[in-house]
Parts: sequence; C-alpha cells; structure tokens
Amino acid sequence: MPVLGAAAWVGGITARQGGNVAYAGLLGLAGLLWATAPRLPPGLVRLLLAALLVAAAAVTGTVLRHDAVRGSPLHDLAAERATADLVGTVVSDPRVIVGRAGPQVVVRLRVQEVTSRGRRLRTGGSVVVIGSPAWSASGLGERVVAEGRLAESDEPGTAALLTGARDPVRVRGADPWWRASAAVRASIRHAVAHRPPDQAGLVPALVDGDDASLPDDLERDFRTTGLTHLTAVSGTNLTLVVGSLLLVARAAGVRRRWLAVVGLAGIVGFVLLARTEPSVLRAAVMGVVGLFAFGPDGRRRGLRALGVAVAALVLVQPDLAVAAGFALSVLATAGIVLLGPPLATALARWLPRPVAEAIAVPTAAQLACTPVIAGLSGEVSLVAIGANLLAGPAVGPATVLGLAGGLVGLVWPWAGRLCGTLAGWSVGWIIAVAEHAAALPGAAVGWGSGAFALGGLVVLCLLAGLVLPRLVRHRAAGAVLAVLLLLVVLGVPGRLWSAASGGWPPPGWVLVACDVGQGDALALAVGSGAAIVIDAGPDPRAVDGCLDRLGVEQVPLVVITHFHADHVDGLEGVLDGRSVGGIETTPLADPPGGVDRVRRAAQAAGVPVAPVSYGGTRRVGAATLQVLHPDLARAGDGPVEGPGDGSTANDASVVLLVVVAGVRLLLTGDVEPPGQAQVARLVGDLDVDVLKVPHHGSRHQDLDWLTSLRPEVALVSVGADNDYGHPSAAVLRGLQGAGARVLRTDRDGDVAVVADGSGVVRTVSRE
Repeated sequence: MPVLGAAAWVGGITARQGGNVAYAGLLGLAGLLWATAPRLPPGLVRLLLAALLVAAAAVTGTVLRHDAVRGSPLHDLAAERATADLVGTVVSDPRVIVGRAGPQVVVRLRVQEVTSRGRRLRTGGSVVVIGSPAWSASGLGERVVAEGRLAESDEPGTAALLTGARDPVRVRGADPWWRASAAVRASIRHAVAHRPPDQAGLVPALVDGDDASLPDDLERDFRTTGLTHLTAVSGTNLTLVVGSLLLVARAAGVRRRWLAVVGLAGIVGFVLLARTEPSVLRAAVMGVVGLFAFGPDGRRRGLRALGVAVAALVLVQPDLAVAAGFALSVLATAGIVLLGPPLATALARWLPRPVAEAIAVPTAAQLACTPVIAGLSGEVSLVAIGANLLAGPAVGPATVLGLAGGLVGLVWPWAGRLCGTLAGWSVGWIIAVAEHAAALPGAAVGWGSGAFALGGLVVLCLLAGLVLPRLVRHRAAGAVLAVLLLLVVLGVPGRLWSAASGGWPPPGWVLVACDVGQGDALALAVGSGAAIVIDAGPDPRAVDGCLDRLGVEQVPLVVITHFHADHVDGLEGVLDGRSVGGIETTPLADPPGGVDRVRRAAQAAGVPVAPVSYGGTRRVGAATLQVLHPDLARAGDGPVEGPGDGSTANDASVVLLVVVAGVRLLLTGDVEPPGQAQVARLVGDLDVDVLKVPHHGSRHQDLDWLTSLRPEVALVSVGADNDYGHPSAAVLRGLQGAGARVLRTDRDGDVAVVADGSGVVRTVSRE
C-alpha cells in the first residue's frame, strides 16, 4: 500500500508537467517492466504493475480535471475579459486583503450558472471572487449572484477570477449544518474575545484553523520555532477533538460499535467546523492514519493506511500532489508511523510510557518534515523539537477548552467565557514558549534550498532516524541528548557565537543600513540567514562584507531603486557566493551605464531581472512589501526609456512600504520632492516606525512630509567627508525636532533596527 500511495503521488506531480510528458514516462516504465518481468519475482511484478496503474489513474484524473477547467465557458469568457453575472455557492470563508484600491474581500464560488453577452449557460467550475467589503458577510454554503469582470487565473483548478465584484445578492441561505458550524465558530471567537489579542487569535486557530485574528508577530515566532502546524488544521486537532468526544462518550456508558458511531460523527462534525477544504480533508484523513501507529502492529497497519490515504486523496483532489501542506502532512504522518513507535519504545525503557510517547511523536514528525521546511524557508530551526516538547502539554487543554467554550457559549455565554478564559491561560504558555524560543540567538540557521543542500539534509535526517532509537534506549545517552537539547533551547550556542562575533548582528534585527560609503545598501531580514537587499552601494567589497557580517546566505530578492552608480556598482558583491532569487528594478532604464552593469552582473549570475510591479503587495518570508512609487510601470510591462543622462533617475526611485516583525519601514531610495508628493497623495496620513531618509539626507526634500510620517528612527546612508554636503543639517534638525532618532552610516557604521516586541531599538556596529 505505501508503494501505491507513492505511485499516485508521483503520478499527480508528473501530470502537472503535462499529460503527454506523464504518459510518455508511464509507457517507458511499462516497457521496462515488460522487458524485466521474466527475471523478477511474480509478487514484485504484480506490485509494480499495480503501481503503474495507480500512477496512470492519477495522471488521467489530473489531466481530465484540468481539461474540464480549460474547456469551461468561464475559461473562455475570462480570456476575453468579459463581464458576467454568476450564480454560485460560497465554498470558502471570506478573506480580507488590503491593496492599492483599499480593502477587498476574496472568496471562492462553485458556479452553477453564468450569464454573459446575452447568453445564459448552465456550467460548473470554481471561481475566485475579488470584491467589495460587503462580501465579508457571505456565509459558507450560501447561494449568491455575483457580478463583475472575469479574468484568467494562474491556478490550474480555478476556471477564472471575478474582479471588481459588486455586492453579492443572496439567492438562498446556507444549509442548517453550515449555519450551525458558523454559529460555533463565532461562539469560539466570542468566548475568548475578552482575552489579550494574541490569546484571542490563537485559540480559534488551534480549535478550527480560524487564524484571521492571529497577530503577525506571533505567526512569525511560530514559523521560527516550528510551531506553525498548531495554527493550521492538522491531524492533531482531529485526534484531540475526537479523542475527547470518545472519552466523554465512554464516561456516559457508550460501548463497542456505538463508540465507532460517535467517533465517525465527531470526524464529520470536525470537518464541518473546520470547513470542507482540501487541507481540512487531508488533515482529517492523516489524523485517522496517525491513530493506527501506536496500536497493535502499528507500523504495518499505519503504513497501509497511509498508502491508501495518499492514493485516495490524490485521486480525489489531484492538486494536492504539488501542495506543500500535503507533503508536510504526509511526511509528518510517515515519521510518526515509522519512527514514533521504536523511539517511544526505546525511551520507555527508562521513562514512563506516556512521557516517552509525548517526546517521540513531535520528534519523529519534526525530523521527517525538516527537509521540506528547509526547502520552503531556507532555514532549519534548532529549537523546533524543544519548543514542540514544551508547548505540547498545553495544546490538548487549549483545544478542548476552546471547543467547549464555543459549544457551551451557545447556551450559556458566561460559561463559554469561563472556558475561554481557561483556554486563554493554556495558550498563554504556548505563546510564551514561542516568543522565548524565537528570541534566542541562533534559533534557526540558514540552509540552502538547492538540490545538493536538501539532499544532504535528507541524508542527515535519515541517519538521525536510524541512530536516535539506539541512542536513547540507554539512560546515559538519553541524558546527554536532553542536556544538549536544553542548551539549544536556552540559546547557549547562539550566545557563544554572538560573543565570539562581537555581538553582531544583534538578535532580532529587522533592517540594517550597511556602511558602504557614499551610497545605499540595505538588508531587510526575512528569515534566518535570509535577507532582501535594497540597493548595493558603490563598492562590491563593502556590501559583501556587510552581508557576511550579518550571516546572509539567501537573498530571495534584490531591489534596485534606480540605476545611479552609488546604488548599483556593488551588485556583484551581493551576488557573490549567495543564492539570489531575482532582481527587481525601477522601470526607468536610465542612466544606460547603470542599466548595463546590472544586466551584465545578473546574466553572469543567472539571476532574472524585471521591473517592479507598481502598487503590488506581496509577502517575502517574514516581510510584507508594497511598491508605492514609481507608477511608470503603467506605461507597459517593459522598461521605460529616459533622457540618457540620469537626470530623472532619482525621482523614479522605487519606494517601498515594508512591514516586518510589527515594524513599519518606509524605504525611499533617492526620491525627490515631486515623487515624495506623489507618494503622499497615494498613502495619505502615513505613520511609520523607520524612515530611510531619501537621497542621503540632501537638502532637496519635502521636509513637512518627512516629519509628518512621525518616524521613531531616521536612517541616513551617507559617506564620510563627501563632496555633496550630505546630509543637510536643516533636514537632520527637522527630523530630530519631530522626535526621530537620526542615525548615520558615516558616523555610526552599520546601523541595525531591532524589533524587541515593545518598540524599535537602535543597535550600532563600528566595524
């Protein structure tokens, strides 16, 4: 069965490369099997033939589904950008996004009917609606009429986007079970609404995956410490909820087959509560599989159940095959099934069995998922196992009490608040663990995401899985490992490294203005060992040294605000020895010398170059970026030619509004007063924590606008004894008079902005 599950998974992945490619591969494997079958055992031949058939079924299912989407009338109308009226059922919870046009709501519809260009058609298909805030009141299961303009979607399983959607018109209310589910979810939120925001956001996420109110800072801490799985619906949630229900049923006298009925009802109820999205169905199936692992003959039964689950999920939902969440869920379950029991048995030789299992389960799951997590984030958490062990005891009480608060609160709101208070106390411990572990020096280390780096990590994890049960079966070896784990959790290795490196970089840094002389080079932290680089300064050695001191090995994005030499000539230093995802530039391709230098450096490193997307908002690692300026990109998708002398380059600088670790930063390049006025008109009354002062603090500024931003910290990237008179004393006095702490790279060296959870703190390195 595991072989068949793997075959279905590989078939689903291969089908995404194209049906012809997938079928050609299957035919080649079938020919190889035909040629070698006489020399193979009959049992192995039957197994391989079955695997080929399952893989073919997965490929066929994926191809048929995608062909059905492409053949839908919705797909053709979207290609023509037609306006349409859709009648459909809401199949996802509304999600609010904030873009250049203000807040909008994203929701998914399963369409039954479309009217466009005078024709009414009965059709099916999934459409993502992007509409007005009125859509936030749409309930799951409601049938509505939606009007807007269709656009093409990049998702293979989505027939179209409906953009600019007008307010929905309800045709029919939701079915009773969806109304009941919505009432319980709302009651859970109400039960903890009186608690602090981090507790009020985490309890619903633990119980049913409702993470809409989860603070960004807490989400970041969970990513760093390997606790992200707690904020998403997982098999653990299902096991806790259904297990608690079975305990109550047993206490009430329910026995034998009726317990199975209660368990099945619990699974159905949990799926309705957490929504019938693919991720929830996946979690429910994996949770049931995990229950097999620690029963009689757990490894064999668990592997069989896992193989069946993977094959069934891929055949029913082909898009799961390439979903990162699916890979993490399958690997975590496989780790629990394969490594969990032997590790628990080894630990049980000198620990109580419940304690041994409590240690074995998160350790096995984390070890199995580590390579995929490294591939996604570019880092390996050193505190994940310890954080999961410390947080684990509070997860069960928090989940059960949160659910009880929602259910009881429907009848007795005061009792629901009491349960919510207890649930809040429980998650308070989890939050404390996450915040402490994430703040430790060296909580995570950068790890390459290339094939060689990930392959090496896979080998290390396999070796650890083989060796660990043999080590921990002995009390002495187990004690040594426990002490080492404790040292990591306390941050001793990170502190030693920090002391050895002179205390630089400071823990919790979010932005560093590099001392590169008369020029700009900023590093924006987006993960352990990973940073976005904004401009590269005039000297490759200077920016390379700054990034080396910060331990930056991964650069998912380089932003070139404009093409003047003091911002681009150091680009080779950024690219040297680092993994760089891409370079984005101002759309004004001027001056030509700077443009050519960037293109040559990028081509030599094999890094793509593209203009920034004006008004676009996106998340890169721990940071959210929005491009506020320039709007030259409206002229077309390619670069815009300038006069050729660089005279207009400053005012075409890319201006970024960044939010990272709860800190708001405005990064302005060399934008001048006309461009500053455009940004002011766009964003209105903007309040930021950190301002990168434009154009090295020159006197040519809209000082009233800069001071209106009310920055706590103003960074001036400037060279000592420069010939331009930078920075202007009047500009510095104005910013200081507005309450900003002004820091200059010519006097302070590399300047780091640190997020400490309560405000912005400056840290200075004099290299």
